[in-house]
Amino acid sequence: MLKRSAQSSLTEQLAERFAERIRNRLLPAGARLPSVRECARQQGVSPYTVVAAYDQLLAQGLVEARPQRGFFVRDAAQKTPAAPVDKAPAALKSIVREAEGTAQQAASGSRFNATALIRGMFHQGSNTPQPGSGVLPMDWLQTSFLPAAVRKVMAEGALQDSLLGYGDPLGTPALRAALSHRLQDLGVPASPAQVMTTVGATQALDIVSRTLLKAGDPVMVEEPGWSVEFARLDALGMRVLPVPRRAEGPDLEVMARYCELHAPKLFVSVSVLHNPTGYSLAPWRAHQVLQLAQRHGFYVVEDDTYSHIAPGHATRLTVLDGLSRSIYVGGFAKILAPAWRVGYLAAPAALMERLLDTKLLSTLTTPSLLEKALALCIEQGQLRRHGERMRQRLAQARARSVQLALEAGCTFAAEPGGMFGWVETGVDTDVLAQRMLDEGYLLAPGALFHASRQPSTLMRINFSTTQDAQFWRVFQRVRAQTLEKVQKK
Repeated sequence: MLKRSAQSSLTEQLAERFAERIRNRLLPAGARLPSVRECARQQGVSPYTVVAAYDQLLAQGLVEARPQRGFFVRDAAQKTPAAPVDKAPAALKSIVREAEGTAQQAASGSRFNATALIRGMFHQGSNTPQPGSGVLPMDWLQTSFLPAAVRKVMAEGALQDSLLGYGDPLGTPALRAALSHRLQDLGVPASPAQVMTTVGATQALDIVSRTLLKAGDPVMVEEPGWSVEFARLDALGMRVLPVPRRAEGPDLEVMARYCELHAPKLFVSVSVLHNPTGYSLAPWRAHQVLQLAQRHGFYVVEDDTYSHIAPGHATRLTVLDGLSRSIYVGGFAKILAPAWRVGYLAAPAALMERLLDTKLLSTLTTPSLLEKALALCIEQGQLRRHGERMRQRLAQARARSVQLALEAGCTFAAEPGGMFGWVETGVDTDVLAQRMLDEGYLLAPGALFHASRQPSTLMRINFSTTQDAQFWRVFQRVRAQTLEKVQKK
């Protein structure tokens, strides 16, 4: 809560609190600030203090006042929405309309976006574990073998070569060989020549998009899905076609209609331990997706970010397809060293030169020293053993978090699995997320995982950071207050 002090008034403190959230995009453009009366109640101050604070935000150009509606975060660079699809039979339009939605955000109400959640990782309001986080806790990731591997690589005289030269543009040969062996163990037939290292899995996805697509091209992406992928494709000027993700896999009927209407060039899928639902692809649905790709000529990008914590028998599209019309993307940030930003892709041999050209235009190459150390960890089996420990620890955390969520009155919209839970709260989680920020907790509201960003009562939780009963007590209180306000309306 705000506190009186000689250094700054309550008005200045409140204005700065909102200003910081706006600058960090935890309150994105178009978000509606609480009403004066509601804000006064939430912050324990007088309405006069709130009015004065909002006036300061107006003076700073951070918000705008809309008559009869309230105060909204200013949108300094509003984008023109994409034109609707024309020249298609009405019957076909109606089938995909619900899935396709609209790229426009609602005119009122609080709206998170992908960068809001990412910025929240770097601008946390408290030291408490964050339920909306997309990473494992730092103490889970601490290892002794990583520093040891770096020291060994440096002792072998590789330091000068690694630092004074660009290295192999495709990536350090030792790491590509180790990755090739690992992929072949999974059943993905990738030779070292078909593997390229990247600055994290996100850059691998970006390289594929920039190589195979041009602005305006339609891309199918699972929904709910990874918010960063929606935002990244939108920033590149691509047209996002959301495909509903079911327990067995993507909705094939919607994909088929998209193929008839838009001729998409690409389909991006998290087939194993899908984010945010935790679903894994059924073999029969994987075959159907690949048959559709062959028939309509689009590529399938399989983002296997969670492979290290996934069951070994999980179905992968790239295994069934043999890297014919599919591209595999992976990384190590989830269980090993997020700051190293080491990712990779495996692709059909015929695409490798084009993909390399794109990498050269962006980063030239990737850090050889870190790649050599990582290769050593893979070769010696340390990464595999670390992954096994993470799976066991995550299973324990998942059981604890599920129990606490159920006791708090929540239900799960998907069977809990992997790292994330898809939780039904019964209230608009966009509104809930803004209120939980005042309590020091960053949530991941359901709207964030939909291309249309429509209001949702779902939220994604990280099982490793929601084992604290204190969080769920605060959650219950804030949710009850939110429900009470809705009922009064």
